[in-house]
Amino acid sequence: MTQQEILSVDNKHIWHPYTSANRAIDNLVVQGAKGVYLELGEGKKVLDGMSSWWSTIHGYNVPELNQAIQKQLEKMAHVMFGGITHEPAAFLTKKLLEIAPSGLEHIFFSDSGSVAVEVAMKMALQYWHSKDQGNKNRFITIRNGYHGDTWHDMSVCDPVTGMHSIFNNRLSPQIFLPAPQSKFDGPLIKKEILEMEEVLSQRHEEIAAFILEPIVQGAGGMRFYHPEYLKAVKQLCEKYNILLIADEIATGFGRTGKLFACEHSGISPDIMCLGKALTGGYMSFAATLCSTDVAQTISDGSPGVFMHGPTFMGNPLACATAIASLDLLLSKNWKQEIRNIEKHLGQKLSSLANLNEVNDVRVLGAIGVVEMKEAVNMSKIQQKLLEKGIWLRPFGKLIYTMPPFNITEEELSKLSSGMVSAIEEYSKELMIK
Repeated sequence: MTQQEILSVDNKHIWHPYTSANRAIDNLVVQGAKGVYLELGEGKKVLDGMSSWWSTIHGYNVPELNQAIQKQLEKMAHVMFGGITHEPAAFLTKKLLEIAPSGLEHIFFSDSGSVAVEVAMKMALQYWHSKDQGNKNRFITIRNGYHGDTWHDMSVCDPVTGMHSIFNNRLSPQIFLPAPQSKFDGPLIKKEILEMEEVLSQRHEEIAAFILEPIVQGAGGMRFYHPEYLKAVKQLCEKYNILLIADEIATGFGRTGKLFACEHSGISPDIMCLGKALTGGYMSFAATLCSTDVAQTISDGSPGVFMHGPTFMGNPLACATAIASLDLLLSKNWKQEIRNIEKHLGQKLSSLANLNEVNDVRVLGAIGVVEMKEAVNMSKIQQKLLEKGIWLRPFGKLIYTMPPFNITEEELSKLSSGMVSAIEEYSKELMIK
């Protein structure tokens, strides 16, 4: 098909994420991808500063991952997981448990991050059902959070910033605390902890679990909060007999400078969700890890089994790819790679803080965020970024990057200089208006 034919079908029939079906948008037609670049044909390419929504941590067309898929494909692409197991699932489980926060001993595989969160929430509810405490059936979380677009996930996303406000009166009502204001690199605001404890002390008998994204709130605002805040959440959950669910789907596998963001606070959750970078961005795959207490309580209670079972659970191709991705990550000096990215973005993006139109510039690990004072015109800013040869996907007030870890210094300079130049041009046009 020609590019025009692709766009014609796309505009008429394909529904893209968070878009209207009746307003045609000429999406970027990608013909291939290699390294950190998306290939557009006719020799054109753009540097992907998004890692395909934070998942392609090794970049594209990675020989080690390609080989793992091809090798597994010769044996079996898929087999049901009910009553059947296989080496890729067992080997991946072993490797994940070796690196996961202590106390997590059981893994439930699924096919997407959103489903991993659904599974975690069902685990929490069934846990208390098995303990004959079915009254503990609500979840508490913090505002500005995002946990996915499936039904129960939406109920614990921020009711305003979580993109699901039209469903609010149909979803299960949950309990929301204010978004933490204690910044990652600032002082801990102790009042926030006292206010949190006040709510938990009054409502713990109805709360099944506290669910949150550790350290980094992603799609709800790209906010970085204080490690001591997360540590306090863990301590208060233990004090008031509440399970802790850590949604590490966006933060897992090195993105924040730690293998898992929970490590910034030195805590282990009762349940942890993984996805996105689990397969290096190659396949849709996810995992929900839990403690022995959670797994055994559910298994010892009624009905004695966990009530969930995705068709593509434990897919052998996905497991083999995840193993190869983990091996590749851990074989490299990934911590230094992340430190290099963090240092570079911190230095190069900092000048943007001087612009009147910019509210804040923040960097943590391989995450660089420029928060504008007003919501950006995405088509305009994205066009300017494309003119600089880089691909980013801003949203709301945020223009941000999460590049692949294997990005070179030269490529990183192209990315940062392109961001700075595009934002300066965009800001200048706003001033003229």
